[in-house]
Amino acid sequence: MSIDLTCSIPADSGKAWDYLAAPGAFVRISPPFMPLRPVSEADSLRDGVAVLEPRTALPGPLGARFGPRWSAQHDPAGYVEGAAFVDRCVSQPYAGLTGWVHEHSVTAGPDGTTLLGDRVRARVPGRLLAPVFAYRYRQMATDLDRIQRLTGPDGGRPLTVAVTGASGLVGTALCALLGVAGHRVIRLVRGTPTSSDERRSDERQWDPADPAADLLDGVDVLVHLAGASIAGRFTDQHLATVSGSRIGPTRRLAELVAARDGATAMVCASAVGYYGADRGDEILTEDSDAGSGPLAEIVAEWEADCEPARRSRARLVSVRTGIVLSGAGGMLPPLAAITRTGLGGRLGSGRQWMSWIALDDLTDIYLRAIVDPALTGVVNAVAPEPVRNSEFTRVLGAVLHRPTLVPVPGFAPGLILGRRGSDELALADQKVDPGALRRAGHQFRFPGLRAALDHELGAETLPAAL
Repeated sequence: MSIDLTCSIPADSGKAWDYLAAPGAFVRISPPFMPLRPVSEADSLRDGVAVLEPRTALPGPLGARFGPRWSAQHDPAGYVEGAAFVDRCVSQPYAGLTGWVHEHSVTAGPDGTTLLGDRVRARVPGRLLAPVFAYRYRQMATDLDRIQRLTGPDGGRPLTVAVTGASGLVGTALCALLGVAGHRVIRLVRGTPTSSDERRSDERQWDPADPAADLLDGVDVLVHLAGASIAGRFTDQHLATVSGSRIGPTRRLAELVAARDGATAMVCASAVGYYGADRGDEILTEDSDAGSGPLAEIVAEWEADCEPARRSRARLVSVRTGIVLSGAGGMLPPLAAITRTGLGGRLGSGRQWMSWIALDDLTDIYLRAIVDPALTGVVNAVAPEPVRNSEFTRVLGAVLHRPTLVPVPGFAPGLILGRRGSDELALADQKVDPGALRRAGHQFRFPGLRAALDHELGAETLPAAL
C-alpha cells in the first residue's frame, strides 16, 4: 500500500532541510516506541545508508537485539538539493517483505512555513505508520522552535561540546539535539577513539582515574553525564559502584575545567535524590536543604566534587534531574509493559509525589545550560506539574487504554530493589519545583504528564499543521 502525508510546520524551509541533513536528525526523529532503533545514520541524504536494528526498550537482557538489521539506502536519482530525497530498504528479509520506498519532500510554504511531505510505498498497514509520522512532525517542529528560542534566529555561535556518557539514554538524545542545532560534539570515551587523530576526531579517550591534561583543549562546554545506573538492588556493593563512578571522576574533570581559566564551562548531571526520599508535601526548591539516606549522601558528594570548577572562573551548572520519561529506556518501558497486561496499578498508597521530566525537556534544559551564559548554579530539571503516583498510574492507563485497578503492594518493589532501594527509588516522595528555570523564562514542551506520555508511547494524532 501507499500513504501520502503532508504537515505544515512553522519553520523556514532552508532550516528544515538543514535539520534533516544534520548529524543527529535520524536519532531525533526516530520514535522511541518503534521496535527499530537507530544504529548509524546516513552521512548524506543523497546516497548514504542509515541502519536500524530491532531492539526493545526493556532493561537488561530483555533489551537485546532480536533480529537482522534494517538498512535504508538513499537513492541519488530521487535527490534534489534542498527539496527532496528518497530512501529504500535494501536489507533482507525486510526488503522482500515490505518493498519499502520512502519519498521525502521539503517545500516552502506561506509566511515562512514549510510543508513536509512523506510518501511511503510499502506492504505495511497505514495505521502502523500514522503514529510514527505524528511523532516525527512534532519532534522536528518543536526541535526547530526550541533551538531558535535558545540560540536566536541566526543559530548563535557554534560551540564545541565534550560529553561523557554520550551513549546513554540522555547522552544519545542530547548529542543528537546538539548536532541538529549546529554544534560540534566530542564524545569522551573510555575505549580507543574511532580515529587515530584524537584532536580532529569526534571522540577523545577519557580515563576517569587520570584524564589527560589536554582532554578539554578547544572545548567550550563540558557536559558530564557518565555514571553507573542508580537503579538496582541497593546493596553495599551497588552503592559503592554508583558512588565510585561519580565521586572522584567528577572532581578530576572539574579540576581540568578550573585549569582552563574560564575558557570551558561545566554542566554536570545530578539528581533530585539530593533532597532525600521522604519529603512529603514540602515544595523542594534549589535552595532546599539536602535530605538523608544513601542516595542523598552520594548526590551531595557528587555535587561537592564540582567545587574546583565552582571556585574558578568557569560557569558551572548542576542539573538535578527527576524521573526521566522516555519510551526508549528507563522506567517507562517496563511500567508500560506491565500496564498493557492489565496488571498495572498504583504503588502502595499511591500518594507519593513523582517529580518527572520528559526526555526531550531534559535535553532542552541541557541545551539551555550549554548556550545560555546567564544560567548558573543548581537547576531542578523537573516538569512544573509533579503528580502523585496514583495519578501517574491513571494517566498511563488512559494512554494505553488499559485498566489500572490492581494496586501493587508497597512491599513488592523491595523484592527486586531491596528495602533501601525500594524506599529510595520506587516509593520516593518528592515534590520538586523547577524554580530556576521558571525565573529564566524557560518553556517546557511537556508541562503536563498526558502529552508527554502520548509523545513517548505513540498515542499522538497525526497533524496536518503545527
